[in-house]
Amino acid sequence: MHDTAAPLPAAARLPTRDAIHRAVWRWHFYAGLLALPFMILLAVTGGLYLFHDALDGWFHRDVLSVEARNAPMLEPETLVANAEAAHADTVYKFAPPAGPTSSAEIGFKGADGRKFSVYLDPYDGRILGSMDDKSSVMWTVRQLHSLALFGTGPGYLIEIVGGATIILVATGFYLWWPRKRQKGGVVSLRGTSKHRLFWRDLHAVTGMVAGLFIGFLALTGMPWSSYWGDRSLAVLTSLGQGFPAGAWGDTPVSSLPMQAVVDEVGWTMQHAPVPTSPSMNDHHHGAAAAPAPSVAADRLPPPIGLNRAVSTFDAMGLAPGYAVALPSQADGVYTGSVYPDDLDFERVIHLDQYTGESIIDVGFNDYGLGGKAIEWGVNVHMGQEFGLANKIVMALVCVAIVLMAVSAAVMWWKRRPAGSLGAPAWPADRRVAVGVTVLVLALGALFPLTGLTILLMLVLDQLWLAISRWRAMPQASRQAAAMR
Repeated sequence: MHDTAAPLPAAARLPTRDAIHRAVWRWHFYAGLLALPFMILLAVTGGLYLFHDALDGWFHRDVLSVEARNAPMLEPETLVANAEAAHADTVYKFAPPAGPTSSAEIGFKGADGRKFSVYLDPYDGRILGSMDDKSSVMWTVRQLHSLALFGTGPGYLIEIVGGATIILVATGFYLWWPRKRQKGGVVSLRGTSKHRLFWRDLHAVTGMVAGLFIGFLALTGMPWSSYWGDRSLAVLTSLGQGFPAGAWGDTPVSSLPMQAVVDEVGWTMQHAPVPTSPSMNDHHHGAAAAPAPSVAADRLPPPIGLNRAVSTFDAMGLAPGYAVALPSQADGVYTGSVYPDDLDFERVIHLDQYTGESIIDVGFNDYGLGGKAIEWGVNVHMGQEFGLANKIVMALVCVAIVLMAVSAAVMWWKRRPAGSLGAPAWPADRRVAVGVTVLVLALGALFPLTGLTILLMLVLDQLWLAISRWRAMPQASRQAAAMR
């Protein structure tokens, strides 16, 4: 008896390994749709920001740089007075010169909340110019990199793109795995730029070299995402793995977090509470709450002033490049903070504004293990941990990301069917398709917004397949199916 059954489709005759390959390829394609357009923006802006000190120093050299002189620098209060003579707004920050060729920065805040900085020659007090807060060329690049330039909403895309990138790297390594090939397409390129094979090999080989670095950048960028970043910080802090809450002891604190007082603050310390001056509370019979603004000025102890505060920070060894946040209320504190390239010198010191005594002194070595790991990852991400070599490696990874995005677009263009998205076909073996999809969803679930986006893409994918099958049905079959 002859077998009259219809032959199985080609996809159904594929061995299991090829079926898995098809399923992985489809999810690799979808993850690329999510991530690659944004990865080009992130790579270009991130590559530029690696050299932000040098680039800002060049673009804004008229206000950031001065000629070194064999003369003493003016005292901080004198510099502030010079700036105040030209601006009637409130001084909230003072940044001493980081070196003999650096200007001094005075931060002002207007009644409408606008912030700007005035830069002075520290040797003669001459005003060099001013800039709005976070308006430098590299700050604009940084805002583009984090998508913060477009508001708070797009910040959630960072998590989606970061999670999709991790899926892209994981599936990409599987697709690259040599299997039966020897060297072609594994460590070498085949064909010429006219052939899709050349672009496929360029994409794969570049991914093989840079893939782990790209995954590292995606993972270490997650702490600044709007959803995952905030919640992971809260979890680490609650577990004692973030900022050292024990260092505050029974010190009275304000309702302000560090990120509301300091312009630039590290990830671990952004939600740490700003303390109040203990001597102020002692002066008012130990009350922990802030005193009423109407307290008579002659009842307050005399504040130490900015000159003594800066001298104290220098004597305590706060690294050059630090900034001082001035107290804005009667129970406020002087906060000196610095976030240099070398994490060992990252430090925050709060001084009692009346006695000059240190209330809180916290550095990188005081953080919990989780906080240290994330701060270290962010520092490497920004090209700061290992000097120039760190910047060069990260810059090359950024170039690799752009190269992979371009090669992916070219090979898709060369293989796309007319009038179709060109997504790789699902394998006929549904068990393989479901198994790979479950693994992708599990990986996406590590970052909730990515997981939800992957789930939405799965729903749209199945809906599109259903519509495609419906359109492919003969007219009579469609009518019969609609009547059921």
